[in-house]
Amino acid sequence: MSKRSNWSAPYAVFLLLFVVLPLLLVAMYAFQDADGHFTLANFGKFFHDPDALKTFAVSLEIAIETTALCVLIGYPAAWILASKKYNRSAVTIVLFIMPMWVNALMRTLATSQLFMMIGVPLGKGTLLFGMVYDFLPFMIYPIYNVLSKMDKSYAEAAQDLGASPGTVFRKVTLPLSMPGVWSGVLMVFMPTVSTFAISEFLTNNKFKLFGTIIQDNINNGMWNYGAVLSLIMLVIIGITSLASKQKGAEQSENLI
Repeated sequence: MSKRSNWSAPYAVFLLLFVVLPLLLVAMYAFQDADGHFTLANFGKFFHDPDALKTFAVSLEIAIETTALCVLIGYPAAWILASKKYNRSAVTIVLFIMPMWVNALMRTLATSQLFMMIGVPLGKGTLLFGMVYDFLPFMIYPIYNVLSKMDKSYAEAAQDLGASPGTVFRKVTLPLSMPGVWSGVLMVFMPTVSTFAISEFLTNNKFKLFGTIIQDNINNGMWNYGAVLSLIMLVIIGITSLASKQKGAEQSENLI
């Protein structure tokens, strides 16, 4: 144990057992039929299943709308939190982050009960509200983290050159904060596109998302088709992650 690299062994074992192995099992089941023979029929079934395709499109729509709302609400909140002029207390920051300390299912159940208590019908509106409520802190914190560490001399230099506050924000603050925005987009989009419990509680099973179909297939013993759906979702999340990283790298290069 004298070598520093030996301390990574437990983490390597953990990744192997709980990350690599499950992914391999998902891929294996996706390319097999019920008898264990290689097949591509499971993928064909998905692309010829109108209900699954419709649910997949709805899930992407909900995820995009939720992410957009989180950006629109989260960026001004993060900017205010990072501004010493408008926020001088660390308590305010804790209040925004505090919902992350509570289990998401507990928050969702509480939100559902509130809607039922005041007589609001459960549907897409309540689903979007619950999604934004649950994932908004994941958008605020990375943006706030970037804004709070931003070198203020850039904005001061722009003001000295005669730039208006709007121009300073558009030309300096916004471009420099984009890495935090893309990080927040990734942290919100990835879980919302694959969630299922939130839609069940906040729509009373009236609004199905892609995660619900995966859950139904697994629960009904249709492991192979469920694995295909899971693999497709993993590919979408992987593409989103790579695109976000590439966009963040391009932003950094442009700033340099």
